[in-house]
Amino acid sequence: MISFIVPAHNEEALIGRTLSALHEAAKTLAEPYEILVVSDASTDRTDAIAQEYGARVVVVIHRQIAATRNAGAKAATGEIFIFVDADTVVTEKAVRAAVRTLRRGAVGGGCCVHIDGRLPLYGMILERLLPPFMHAVGMAAGCFLFCTRRAFLAAGGFNEALYVAEEVALGQRLKRQGRFVILREFVTTSGRKLRAHSALQLLRIGARLAFGGQRALRRREGLEYWYGPRLNTDPN
Repeated sequence: MISFIVPAHNEEALIGRTLSALHEAAKTLAEPYEILVVSDASTDRTDAIAQEYGARVVVVIHRQIAATRNAGAKAATGEIFIFVDADTVVTEKAVRAAVRTLRRGAVGGGCCVHIDGRLPLYGMILERLLPPFMHAVGMAAGCFLFCTRRAFLAAGGFNEALYVAEEVALGQRLKRQGRFVILREFVTTSGRKLRAHSALQLLRIGARLAFGGQRALRRREGLEYWYGPRLNTDPN
């Protein structure tokens, strides 16, 4: 069984296309799968839309991504976990490659990322730099991260002390369990944050995190880039 775990907070504008793509990709594998939408304090139609698309909805009130992802893993029944963000569209190739990689003995991994819609110049530069950087350092983006249940539990799941970079921390712990693979296949994630923030704002956030160290990662304050209001902008 494959468990797709989708954390979501007020994602009514985008979650439908995410779940549709998951179903299309999963059905080509010809093996059992489930989709869990972990709705974290959603106040819009996220839950209803998820149910319309045949997902099992797990309702939590954390407003913290690591705890929300862990809640999905706890409720999942599969031996393979694939974490997909609610604003991310997977492909059959990426899902098939992830499952094949795990079946061949890897403990986890991620894939390359495209960013949708029109992007500011700095966003286009980031999109170009992301794939080689991810391959060079072996880092999986949180929008598509996969692992075996066994490796996930052995690694202790996502660190709930962290409000951001929890996927990076889990990736490092998974590497201690065995082979961690960054696939050449792509998924497409939303560029809404890049469209809503300038390069200067992003630099300021990066500097705050760099100088603040672990303490900056362990509190929601100052992390509005991730925890601010959902900006469901037109990707075109």
